[in-house]
Amino acid sequence: MEIIPYALQNNWVENLAYEELNMDQSGVVIINNHLDSNMLLEEASITFMNHLRDRIEVLINRFNECRGGAAQINHIKIFKISNTVNDFMLFRNSLRMVFARKANDMISIGFLVNGKDLYAPRLTEFDSFGAINQTHDIKAHVGPFNKILWKFQGEDVDLDAMVRHYVTEFIRQSAK
Repeated sequence: MEIIPYALQNNWVENLAYEELNMDQSGVVIINNHLDSNMLLEEASITFMNHLRDRIEVLINRFNECRGGAAQINHIKIFKISNTVNDFMLFRNSLRMVFARKANDMISIGFLVNGKDLYAPRLTEFDSFGAINQTHDIKAHVGPFNKILWKFQGEDVDLDAMVRHYVTEFIRQSAK
């Protein structure tokens, strides 16, 4: 996991300063934004998706390079999904894995087959290709002091473990 210097982790204090300057200029005073859970969840889900995409993109580029580069026939492509903030998908051999923000507090992940059938990725070796019209849903929970916690099936999500699982599952399923 990358280590971000403490000074860079705290850009929220800069945002407070800029908001205060804007309040001085506009004359509009906003005091309760930091208590609005919908706004916090929106911000957190966008940030989570950006981190998820960044990590996946690095790994996919590395995978493609090891297979001979993007000129190879079976390389993996990453596409942004139009008319969304930051949804994206992986594509190879007519299989798509879609990462989408379904709500401020939910990110869904699923395989799209033949452009219409949605399947949940496997979690164990005994799973078949997941149930049709299902996805894996990563849910955000607002904890104490407005800390946003991401959970899957009630368990805390480790972003790096999650990325490894989904990238591996996509590579294995799309190799067919």
